[in-house]
Amino acid sequence: MSPKSNLAAASLALTLAGGVYADEFDAASYHEAQCTRCHDSGVYTRSDRRITSFPALEAQVARCDANLATKLFPADLSQLVEHLNSNYYKFSQ
Repeated sequence: MSPKSNLAAASLALTLAGGVYADEFDAASYHEAQCTRCHDSGVYTRSDRRITSFPALEAQVARCDANLATKLFPADLSQLVEHLNSNYYKFSQ
């Protein structure tokens, strides 16, 4: 196998592995274990909350991921945003 073929195979394996991990991601458990290390769920429901739209929620979750260096897969970030939105924010998309 050529080096180029090896690189393509490795890339495909990483892509497939990312999909497997994304399917196994439990946003509710992750939220409980990670997000609540910095704040409780009251931050989502207070009357003067800073997040006022679905795009702002997506951006904030991405900022938290970057600040904590958790490096979630994009699919996992999406699941976490969906979890927060369906349980707390209730924004239309």
